Amino acid sequence: MLGSTHGTLTTHSRPARVVACGEQRPHTVHGISEPHSGGGGQGADALDRDVSGRPLQAPVPDLDRFFRPESVAVVGASDSAGRPNTSITRQLIAWAERVGARLHPVNPGRAEVFGRPCHATVADLPEAVDLAVLLVGDPLPVIEELAEAKVKFAVAFASGFAETGERGAAAQARLAEAVARSGLRLLGPNTNLNAFEKFRTDLDGPAIALITQSGHQGRPVFSLQELGIRLSHWAPTGNEADLETADFLSYFATRPEVGAIAAYVEGLKDGRSFLLAADRAARNKVPVVAVKVGRTETGARTAASHTGKLTGADGVVDAAMRQFGVIRVDGLDELQDTAALLARARKPTAEGVAVYSISGGTGAHFADLATAAGLRLPTLGDAKQAELHQWIPDYLSVANPVDNGGHPVGDWRGPKIIEAILADPSIGVLICPITGPFPPMSDKLAQDLVDAAERTDKLVCVVWGSPVGTEDAYRSTLLGSSRVATFRTFANCITAVRAYLDHHRFAAGYRSPFDDAPRVLSPSARKARALMRPGQQLSEHAAKQLLRAYGIRVPREQLVTSAAAAVRAASLVGYPVVMKASGPQLAHKTELGLVKVGLTSASQIRDAYRELTDIARYEDAPLDGVLVCQMIERGVEMVVGVTRDSLFGPTVTVGLGGVLVEVLRDVAVGVPPFGEDQARAMLGELRGRALLDGVRGAPPADVDALVEVVLRVQRMALELDGELAELDINPLVVLERGQGAVALDALAVCP
Repeated sequence: MLGSTHGTLTTHSRPARVVACGEQRPHTVHGISEPHSGGGGQGADALDRDVSGRPLQAPVPDLDRFFRPESVAVVGASDSAGRPNTSITRQLIAWAERVGARLHPVNPGRAEVFGRPCHATVADLPEAVDLAVLLVGDPLPVIEELAEAKVKFAVAFASGFAETGERGAAAQARLAEAVARSGLRLLGPNTNLNAFEKFRTDLDGPAIALITQSGHQGRPVFSLQELGIRLSHWAPTGNEADLETADFLSYFATRPEVGAIAAYVEGLKDGRSFLLAADRAARNKVPVVAVKVGRTETGARTAASHTGKLTGADGVVDAAMRQFGVIRVDGLDELQDTAALLARARKPTAEGVAVYSISGGTGAHFADLATAAGLRLPTLGDAKQAELHQWIPDYLSVANPVDNGGHPVGDWRGPKIIEAILADPSIGVLICPITGPFPPMSDKLAQDLVDAAERTDKLVCVVWGSPVGTEDAYRSTLLGSSRVATFRTFANCITAVRAYLDHHRFAAGYRSPFDDAPRVLSPSARKARALMRPGQQLSEHAAKQLLRAYGIRVPREQLVTSAAAAVRAASLVGYPVVMKASGPQLAHKTELGLVKVGLTSASQIRDAYRELTDIARYEDAPLDGVLVCQMIERGVEMVVGVTRDSLFGPTVTVGLGGVLVEVLRDVAVGVPPFGEDQARAMLGELRGRALLDGVRGAPPADVDALVEVVLRVQRMALELDGELAELDINPLVVLERGQGAVALDALAVCP
């Protein structure tokens, strides 16, 4: 029977919620006792931070007076012909009039600007202002004046800061420090006038709120207004010396008029701030769609562990967004189409998708793409097919896709077909791909789809594939309807519909991981810290002691320093055994021949001991001894590890392990905090997930035990943040269901 010094894991339950402040009940998270007293010297605000010291909540900035100020100062205002500030001043005057704000020019060299009294300094303003727009090359000297005048917000357009290199970054740091001292909030520097654009006010329905770090990249989304889709705000964040993407994300997530948030992100300022903002959107069920550039960034780093080599920076961003429901897309066309659909579409009544086409080829093509993307196209029942064949010839397939052979034009059959499909309870989305206009058929089809959409709660989508886009059926009929989602390409339609279904499924089951994040250190942390060696890599023996401290099972083993002791240890551990060199400089022992497997006699033990120590001596690798270990022969080999991301801090990786881990690269990343559901979702991302379910006669593996290890490693990563740079458990052998998981090898690196 397999065993270990710690026995099998028994705690597979969801973590308990943290008790309210003032209660003294012990709090247990995955088998680790967590008393509410003590906790490593944390202060009175411990319940507002997790054990790594990161905040668990963030205030929503009150940006009402930024977007709708009552009074505005334009510092550096001008009306001189040919000056850049002149056109900006003119635009700001027009914007202030639209939002009902009083605008005050500020310029010591002018008595008036565009007929308005001009003030020499901010101190001379006749009233306190909500917003100051700084049209000056160096905004730093103005910040102190704004603070004394109690200005709430400022916008700095000036460039030449962090985007230009080290000197610019230093100047931006000085600006940020001055802003922090002042108490005002600053947008920019290196931003533009997008926040002060002319928004259409004649559109209704839920709106899109837009966040961009590059103003020009937001133009496609802003242009959606010309297609009848409402936009409520545009936040061009620029270099984010103060106000950042997360601030606007939090604010927009609380606005009742916002149906979806679209974002173009070049870089995140602070990982935890972004997660807290995304969490607020998820709690409020507000969809967030984002383009995040940098997919090709390698995140190169010097790493001793497998997981350190496998976890790139963009992979961590991708995982963080996925965990908190942020829908990541690649193109600006995908951003606009997906955000528009999510903002306007009602909650789905079912997840099934029906494809209705005037061509069998079109239907088959679209169905292939949709199914490959993960959409479910259920086969319509016999009764429903018989009903459709009342109006569609029997030789055409109506199983789904529904091929009508040519949408009826001259009678009532067309609307009947569409209504019958929508009436099927398994169908929540109807998609009609029209690859090109074919009037009058395509005109009648478009009108019938619009009419049906007005009478149903289900989502009706049309792909209008004509490259011209000037047809009346498209411009007037389809775009004139707020109930039909119209696309120009198959790919964008499929991307948007998949995001729509994914978002509502995610929102329905979302539980914020910040509610359950550990607030105080566990006793395991105190044991683990005694093992840490700053600036060193721990030996395998010490790394396994670290795992033991967190209740992660390791094999029976003994560390010995002589051949005779190795023979005695083998008799205690039980044959067959594994022998491994153990030292602080040994990362991958198999490649060096420092692992001997399946030893069954005392003579083999003595020979192996001599060979291992000889190799270590030749490699000039100091040893703390040789491990004589219990041999675990059966199970699924996995890898679980910890790396530290510069943006998000500690991250947890799980994947297929063993000697091919870096070849297969089949891993999933989790960004703490996360709960049991997310740990299981990480396993679902693996291409080799089926191995855990049992293949080719193998029994199912103990997935519960694997999930437990992932959660315990997460706790370790949080509690030892700053003390543990990397952890690599490889292989972690997951045994048969009910028998647990055993860490056969471990590597740990201290910063």
